Amino acid sequence: MRNRNVLALTLASAAALVAGPVTLPAAAATAAPAPHPGAHCPQLSKKLSWYGDNRARLQRVIDERGTCSNPHLGHGTKRPVAAFDWDNTITKNDVTDATISWALRHDKILRPKSWKSSSKWMTAAGHRALTKACGTKVAVGKPLPTSTNGACADEILQIREDGTTMSGAAAFEGTWNHRRTVPQYAWVPQLFAGRTVKQLESYAKKARTEALAAPIGTTRTIGSHTVPGYVRYYDQQRDLIRTLKKAGFDVYIVSAGSEPVAEVWSRSVGIDRAHTVAIRSVLDGKGRITTWNQGCGGVGVNKGDVIPYIDGKRCFVNQEIYRVKGKKAWDKQRWSKRIAIGGGDADTDVTFVGDATGAHLVLNRNKGEFMCRAYDNADGRWVVNPMFIEPLPQKSGTYPCSTSAYNAPDGGRTPVLRGDGSVVPDQVDSVHGEVY
Repeated sequence: MRNRNVLALTLASAAALVAGPVTLPAAAATAAPAPHPGAHCPQLSKKLSWYGDNRARLQRVIDERGTCSNPHLGHGTKRPVAAFDWDNTITKNDVTDATISWALRHDKILRPKSWKSSSKWMTAAGHRALTKACGTKVAVGKPLPTSTNGACADEILQIREDGTTMSGAAAFEGTWNHRRTVPQYAWVPQLFAGRTVKQLESYAKKARTEALAAPIGTTRTIGSHTVPGYVRYYDQQRDLIRTLKKAGFDVYIVSAGSEPVAEVWSRSVGIDRAHTVAIRSVLDGKGRITTWNQGCGGVGVNKGDVIPYIDGKRCFVNQEIYRVKGKKAWDKQRWSKRIAIGGGDADTDVTFVGDATGAHLVLNRNKGEFMCRAYDNADGRWVVNPMFIEPLPQKSGTYPCSTSAYNAPDGGRTPVLRGDGSVVPDQVDSVHGEVY
């Protein structure tokens, strides 16, 4: 069980280590699966709509892998594991963005000594834009008046969303592994540097209350940006997690968001702190968040070089769940050290979800690399479902799997390859939010 106190490293030690909802139509009628061992296991609710035979396919994995069907599991043998992304997988809309939105509207971002120091990849243009918009009148370490200074809020949101300034200049530059991190994701917990974990959790709780109370479809205007103003837990995902836990699975959340924020939300689906993995900030000697975070796969404390992002999610699954140490955590593990069920919605989830041995659950948000893998369905275990609230319509054209859907480590876009090296052909978007 992970202890939050492990985060309380000093900056000095960190430096040393571095050297009205739109609902889905009822699922299409399908033949009942043949009887199989484990049919007495906890069952997914038949009152909640899934696409096609997705409920039955997930139920089959639960029945086959759960401790409910194998009494030897859980008694000296490690229990089966299910792991899910959070934002737009368990909830509709992004809970980290909801927290940023609330923080900006309530003046909770502290002015850094230098915006350049807030990220190791911050450009001079990004530094200048933030300094100009947010000003220098507020003392270092004091709250910026982002509730009334729309220009400051605009620059922060624009950099968070697109990695560019309001004028279109690049906010980040340099070299990073594009399958292990993305600067604007790493920048989110860095924005809260100087705050304590308890403070950030309190912002997340208030944002959660506000977002859950807002009607579906609500938006908010911050500066010149229009952002989602509501969040909902997906009932189907709540039911899936509840059923998995009853069936004897260990269920984890693996998110590219800030860990204190993810923990606030995950508690309500019965997932505790020890089973919630996200960007884990290093704390200073006074318990305040710093711009450093804990690493993975042989990479120590760092400034965002490694976060739970694409291949980074596999690394954190292997390290935090299966205790694989060092560089081996980057590798695909043997069958017994891989999750049974994985779920996600975006390219950031493609590697760890693809590692699942029983089912790869995909909520379709038209993300290229992920949907190429899902529709290619190389092992027959990919389960594609439209979003349960406000699902997207069919993507026009095809996914460019054969040319440019893969996110290369150097930032380039290349063909998606199967395990045997063959190229995945372009795929049509066939599971979407229109009538089916």
